[in-house]
Amino acid sequence: MLLPVAPQPVPAGFPSPAQDYYDGPIDLTEQLVKDKAATFIVRVVGDSMEQAGVSDGDELLVDRSLVPRHGDVVVAVLDGELTVKRLWLTARGVVLHAENPKYPDILVPELTEFLVWGVATYCIHHLYGRKLH
Repeated sequence: MLLPVAPQPVPAGFPSPAQDYYDGPIDLTEQLVKDKAATFIVRVVGDSMEQAGVSDGDELLVDRSLVPRHGDVVVAVLDGELTVKRLWLTARGVVLHAENPKYPDILVPELTEFLVWGVATYCIHHLYGRKLH
């Protein structure tokens, strides 16, 4: 699906009335997805990643072809359960770090069933229709 795109960034400060806002269509898949066969959309449930800009109900574009690196936001499988966390590779081992102080870090024990399912590349953060708490 092609969507129209502005020819230049739109300021979040004072608007410029002289700007022309249309520059032809853009294919979001082409712009946001590196590997179509390995990219999935995952809906986030919960608030453990709020300080990373990922909120309850947001969708993540997750690329399974990327090699996970220290600091990446990943979808991990821990003992058969999916979770979204920041990946820390430390001297103590693998740590799944929540970006919300209400949640403790998870140090992944050596004999635990653990897999990084994919690396989050973009977050689709909902603005319209979001309920205020």
